[in-house]
Amino acid sequence: MRSIGLLGAISIGIGGMVGGGIFAVLGEAVSLAHGATAIAFAIGGLVAFSTAYSYAKLSVKYQNEGGTVTFIDKAFGDNILSGSVNLMMWLSYLVTISLYATAFASYGETFFSHKSSLLHHVLITVAIVFPALINLVSASFVGKSETIIVIIKVSILVLVIIAGASYVEPSRMSPENWPSSFSMVVAGMIIFVAYEGFELIANSAEDIKEPAKNLPRAFYASVIIVIALYILISIITVGDVPEAKLMQAKDYALAIAAKPALGHVGFVLVASAALLSTFSAINATIYGNARLGYIIAKDGKLPKSLMHSKNNVPFNGVLYTTVLSIILANSIDLTEIAIIGSASFLLIFFLVNISAYKLKKEIGASALILIFSSVLSLLALGTLLYHTYTSNPNAIMVFMSFIIISGLFELIYGRYVRGHFFNRHYKAKKRA
Repeated sequence: MRSIGLLGAISIGIGGMVGGGIFAVLGEAVSLAHGATAIAFAIGGLVAFSTAYSYAKLSVKYQNEGGTVTFIDKAFGDNILSGSVNLMMWLSYLVTISLYATAFASYGETFFSHKSSLLHHVLITVAIVFPALINLVSASFVGKSETIIVIIKVSILVLVIIAGASYVEPSRMSPENWPSSFSMVVAGMIIFVAYEGFELIANSAEDIKEPAKNLPRAFYASVIIVIALYILISIITVGDVPEAKLMQAKDYALAIAAKPALGHVGFVLVASAALLSTFSAINATIYGNARLGYIIAKDGKLPKSLMHSKNNVPFNGVLYTTVLSIILANSIDLTEIAIIGSASFLLIFFLVNISAYKLKKEIGASALILIFSSVLSLLALGTLLYHTYTSNPNAIMVFMSFIIISGLFELIYGRYVRGHFFNRHYKAKKRA
């Protein structure tokens, strides 16, 4: 029975995007785009909005909890590309969890008088372990309160915007404080991970009322609302606080942005909202990734151990997600995590746009819009990779290793394990 209305569907999209990304990458955006930070967020939003068209069309036609995985399978069939993307998607959510955990640690450290590398790593680990335990005991604990959490964190962001509006100094955002056009685009792509999350609406398509009408509205409305929210937050942050001060507190820039208008209370309020947002986002992403692993394993495209569950909870999926996220989050820094996360989802969204183009007749979509979306997402990915290659080769190595691991896994597992299993199953069925 369909139980989610339009507002609920929009809430899923907003909650997925305003999970922890904006708290994590705002300082990174300012360091790259400077006075043009709002433009960088608008550029990232354009890529997200164009891809939302593909998701809206595909979700109406293929209403399945597999979401992105289902769309790519429908377009490309069962081959090495679709199989590799399945694992790439699973790995990308590990990066997202790592980003949220690192943001949690950065904001959490502001409540301690003495900071240290050990404290940072302990907070990262705690931020992942506790939600994992909640998932194992009661996976729906935070999920049931997600709408309330979305309202709380969006309300706090709106409060910061309203309170800080009168403190904005327009000169800080004048063109003379803008970087090159290329740098603005790069900034928009590095922080693109802050827009990742609207695709979660697709995973709930089977539960949304009047899907033909409400699914497109939910995708477009949630992305537009978040674009507006991010642009306004960028204006307040850059306009209210000198850049040098923001760079001193780069990892918790949003809390600093609340200080001019709301003082220390505002700082604590935003830092607390960041902890709540990132914690709930980690909880939801661990559950979602465990469920994704279960769905892919059920189709025979990941090891069957991911199907092991206890009390209707994908136990091994939660365990693997937790362990790998802890290793990843404690191994690379926030900038690299943001780059890898953005590149991963730009690649996946490009493939979704291509999938929509291949299925354009079945889904009733405009070929022109889909070509625009595909080219835009590909250019965005290319721009990010080119910049990263010249400035942060380690992040490129990690991202490329994700692609290589996904491809090799599908090549080996698909041919020698899954292929052997299905051949044996087919022969047994034929003898029967």
